[in-house]
Amino acid sequence: MSERQPGLYDSVARKWHALVERRRTHLTELRETGRWRHYYTWDELLEAMREAAGTSGTWARLAGIDKGEARSAEFAIAATPDDQFEPEPLLKAG
Repeated sequence: MSERQPGLYDSVARKWHALVERRRTHLTELRETGRWRHYYTWDELLEAMREAAGTSGTWARLAGIDKGEARSAEFAIAATPDDQFEPEPLLKAG
């Protein structure tokens, strides 16, 4: 099978891919710091992260970026947001 030839718009696609990667990094930072609560509901944050991951893969493919060069499209996302865990039971003083 022949190698993919560089396309006329590869540089444009690489710029869009870089923009999507910055968005993914920003969303990850929001999640890790807890600041996501100011801008999103938990479901909206998950949707934004999924959309950014899917878009990143699309732009990587269009730009001709191989899988080793592109970041993984998977996010390690917990099933529930941190603030929805059950509070620790209070110990009763005896």
